[in-house]
Amino acid sequence: MSKNRISHAFSKMGGRDPQEKGRVSTPLELFFDLTFAISFGVAAAQFAAALADGHVGAGLIGFSFAMVAVVWAWINFSWFASAYDTDDWIFRLVTMVQMVGVLILVMGLEPMFASIAAGEHVDNRVMVLGYVVMRVALVFQWLRAAKQDPLRRDTCLRYAKYLTLAQLGWVAVIIVETSVPVMFLMAAPLFILEMSTPAIAERKAKTPWHAHHIAERYSLLAIIALGECLLGTVEALRALVAVSGWTLDTAVVGLAGTGLAFAMWWLYFILPSGQALHGRRNRSFVFGYAHMLIFASIAATGAGLHVMAYYLEGRTVIGEGAVVAAVAVPVVIFALTLTVLYAVMVEVEPLHFWLGGLLLALSAGAVSLAAAGAPVAVCLVLIVVGPAVMIVVDENVGDRRRQAVMQRLAAGSAED
Repeated sequence: MSKNRISHAFSKMGGRDPQEKGRVSTPLELFFDLTFAISFGVAAAQFAAALADGHVGAGLIGFSFAMVAVVWAWINFSWFASAYDTDDWIFRLVTMVQMVGVLILVMGLEPMFASIAAGEHVDNRVMVLGYVVMRVALVFQWLRAAKQDPLRRDTCLRYAKYLTLAQLGWVAVIIVETSVPVMFLMAAPLFILEMSTPAIAERKAKTPWHAHHIAERYSLLAIIALGECLLGTVEALRALVAVSGWTLDTAVVGLAGTGLAFAMWWLYFILPSGQALHGRRNRSFVFGYAHMLIFASIAATGAGLHVMAYYLEGRTVIGEGAVVAAVAVPVVIFALTLTVLYAVMVEVEPLHFWLGGLLLALSAGAVSLAAAGAPVAVCLVLIVVGPAVMIVVDENVGDRRRQAVMQRLAAGSAED
């Protein structure tokens, strides 16, 4: 009788094949992403509540701090897993620890937002504790990779060393009670160290990440973030129906909110991320870091739609112009960041920048009209027009140019 074998028995972490055919996200990665869906939801809800109460500065500070921590931790896990995912029992258990860290971080978001709004010391202890738990688990993974992948031992050890130094700094942040200015003085160099670590660690031997796998991972998180836009639309509809029942305005808000989420989805997938990243691996840092703004702006758009729901319920202290700006500003940031990323990863397309300027003008017009007393529903429709025009023009003009660039990139990769 053969000895029973554990289906996810220990496997050597020697590095994945970056050219592996058919590489897709694993069930564990998808499960891991659920914790970040929760993070986006809580951060967006807290941001919306702060904006509705007139705490714009406090809301922006809290949301920025939360999104940098959440998205950066996700980015680090995803690139490590792309290079070293063994899916054995050790990898699974350490990933579970990272998921626990995410949930701890989420529990600390509300007190962090509340303390900043109150103008007291920043209560970020629970949030930072969750972040440290995630990062210490990742340090363990890098040490394991260093031991089992001798070709990239030095790279893995550099990752572990600099991440450990950063976590010692974050422990100090937990211990010391700080005001907002002091928090930034302590957090800024730690974030700089964290974000510099990949460039420092990979200056010689590169980790074997898979371009198409990374592109899929990013696209899946973008879809998760877009769920906040749909949730914000539902909240706005619910508020409008509760106040005035089913009217023309209800239909307009519903269609405009859903159309906005759909347009942002369409715009995001205009960028052929997998092909571009495969052909331009040397631009991976730009691709990875630019997505921090993309993910944050998508989640902020959902928060803006939540603010609109609060306004329709009569629960805001800010004016109509600020309510519309809560939606318009993140949409502009999303579109312009995506335009720049397209220029870096594919090619500089002047038409895209002209369209970005048109979107900026339409969004500014929507805010101005709202401030002048125009219906908020009409202003929301105007915000949607910008992304819609970008999509129509790209479908008629951009696709042919993009295909030509991708063919040249593919040919260059084949020669290499």
